[in-house]
Amino acid sequence: MAASDIPLRTALQSVAPGARLMGLDLGSKTIGIATSDLTRQIATPVETIARAKFTQDAARLLEIAAREAVGLFVLGLPINMDGSEGPRAQSTRAFARNLAKLTPIPIVYWDERLSTAAVERMLIAADTSRRRRDEVVDKLAATWILQSALDSLR
Repeated sequence: MAASDIPLRTALQSVAPGARLMGLDLGSKTIGIATSDLTRQIATPVETIARAKFTQDAARLLEIAAREAVGLFVLGLPINMDGSEGPRAQSTRAFARNLAKLTPIPIVYWDERLSTAAVERMLIAADTSRRRRDEVVDKLAATWILQSALDSLR
């Protein structure tokens, strides 16, 4: 199935009940991963994978998706503050198109404006060391993106 700009609620109509959602924060060097619980209420960080080649990155994502019984990918789309899409958004869309060729799991986009900045502020407020922030920021940003999507369903 192709990546789509269809609304989350619409995409969920084709997802089996009890299937988890997987949130992805796609960076140039890493991919942050989070999954929902079975009731789709709470997002939990899973891991951060170091980007390598697309085929390796996709294989790892699909391995986690299979293990976690994921029925939908929620991919953070880095939209500019003015609502336009720049090179990072185009790169994210290209990744989604390529991933969609490898899996029947649908992919939807979620506006991720300020997710990483919000997580960074939270970690700084918690007095987290710079090294530790670098280790966890991407999977926490994925969690932020997914939790935002889950909250929108209520």
